[in-house]
Amino acid sequence: MRVLVGWLLFGLTLSAQPVPSFEARKMAMIDAYAHYAGPGDQGYGQIAARLWKHEELPWCSQKLEQLLGAGPSGDMFWMYPVTAIAYLDQGQLTPSAREALHRAWRTYMPYRGDTENHFLLYYTSLYLMSQLWPNLPGEAWYTGKSSAANLEEARQWIEGWVKLTTTRGQGEYDSPHYMGVYLLPISYLAAWAKDPAMKQRAKMMLDYLIADYAPENLDGLYVGAHARVYEDQLVEKWKGVSSDFGYLWFGVGRPMPFPNNYTLYYLMASAYEPPEILRKIATDRSRPYTHFERKRTRNRWRFHDDLHGPVYKTTYVRKEYAVSSDQGGILQPIQEHSWDVTWSVPDARGVQNTLFFLHPFSSVRELQTYFVFGPDSAVEGVVRSKKTYDSPDKLLGGSPYESVYQEEDALIAIYSIPPGTRFPHINGFFSKDAGEIVEDASGWIFLRGGASAYIACRPLQPYAWKPLGDGGRRLFSPYLNNGVIVQVAAASEYPDLGAFAAAIKGLPLEFRVDRAPSVRFRSLRGKQMNFTYGTPPVDYSKWPLFGGPFVEAGVDSEMLVLKYQGMRRTLDFRKLTVVDSGK
Repeated sequence: MRVLVGWLLFGLTLSAQPVPSFEARKMAMIDAYAHYAGPGDQGYGQIAARLWKHEELPWCSQKLEQLLGAGPSGDMFWMYPVTAIAYLDQGQLTPSAREALHRAWRTYMPYRGDTENHFLLYYTSLYLMSQLWPNLPGEAWYTGKSSAANLEEARQWIEGWVKLTTTRGQGEYDSPHYMGVYLLPISYLAAWAKDPAMKQRAKMMLDYLIADYAPENLDGLYVGAHARVYEDQLVEKWKGVSSDFGYLWFGVGRPMPFPNNYTLYYLMASAYEPPEILRKIATDRSRPYTHFERKRTRNRWRFHDDLHGPVYKTTYVRKEYAVSSDQGGILQPIQEHSWDVTWSVPDARGVQNTLFFLHPFSSVRELQTYFVFGPDSAVEGVVRSKKTYDSPDKLLGGSPYESVYQEEDALIAIYSIPPGTRFPHINGFFSKDAGEIVEDASGWIFLRGGASAYIACRPLQPYAWKPLGDGGRRLFSPYLNNGVIVQVAAASEYPDLGAFAAAIKGLPLEFRVDRAPSVRFRSLRGKQMNFTYGTPPVDYSKWPLFGGPFVEAGVDSEMLVLKYQGMRRTLDFRKLTVVDSGK
């Protein structure tokens, strides 16, 4: 237990000491696995960490043979740890352990998966193992293909994914959890690919993926909107894998109680430390800014002419809080999170520093759009692993009947739910950690977001409160035409919550819900927001892949420009070049 306790103490004392260097943070995370002596078996991760440190080598070989002898399982989630072990071996494993590894790649047939991250893990692992064992015939591989054929198939998929991502955006975008599943394989390629073009492409993609996170973090917390997030990470944002990466890269926030294994494998491969310009982008919140992104939906197998649909994201960030959103609709199945407010807190561990609303939609059509299984047991099958999917009380998921419009720190979400829809109401999450909540006779709800922010929330229809088990409350509004207006401000901008409330009540506001919900609202920042359900509030045809003060990229450009004051870093994925300029 001593290493686990040591890691916990390391995290608990961060606020009282200077943040350790990147190298120290890296070593602490790897040591936590290599010297782990707590409950449970760290398995392949502990083998890899000890090989990386050149420690306990007889144990590494014995443990590897034991795990492989019990029978591989986990598909691509088995492939990536044993790929790391194969590359970290460097003559340290015994011949019999190495032969057991060879045999597993011949006899175990891993499933390729059905998501973007599955495919990237699968093909990266296959690429690197085919590179490590060249010139083998098809009978030496579970695929029945030669090393050269495996390598070529994997190369084509990886290069195609990079091109699609740098032209139309990522599909499983901005996930506090799954970001690690992309960083891990790209780190492998940056470290171990022999082909110079593949290695350079991977190094550039590390910058690209980190740049995707850097302007959308608040104190290390990944603010919405998210393609995929788990409910515990949604309400307590610190629990995401993103916390470990934010702390590792930039020293922001706090690491999780024990490092996630995506961070571990990232470090044992490239251990890439982002350049100074990305550190500046990730940490400078001296001035408020709006950041724009365009992503794409997951593969849509039915009911659409286009395989991918566009996702338009807006994120407003300042040191006290962030407001972030997509345009609404079903953009990802099951785990989509369309919008939220996140406020800054001194220490986010155990804190629910967020507010959001949603329509708790559930349908076989949604699942059949994005999955290939049949309709009969679709919902039942999903609920086995995503237990809240078919619950009217859920706090996670997208809806085809939600539309969202954001201007800086003001947001309007409107809902037009057809009669007969399974769950004909909206839910609002009001955290146990929000400050005082005032329900005003005007219909506005005013609350404190910790000590840093004031939040105004105006439901368009009557509502009731339902308790949440952790001490928070769920706003329940059972009306088909519905909506909510949200306006946020820094606490430092007003003497107290009452003064903020008076300012909000003085803002022009008109709305109607008798037909298509419609809102006319002038924000605290002077933005006139006119929004009717079914009518796009902005011209999305001009939306950039990335736009804002720090990151720029045009749709179909295959280029990314990082900007901070006079510094520039330009990544050209067509030429595979990186150019730095300025200071």
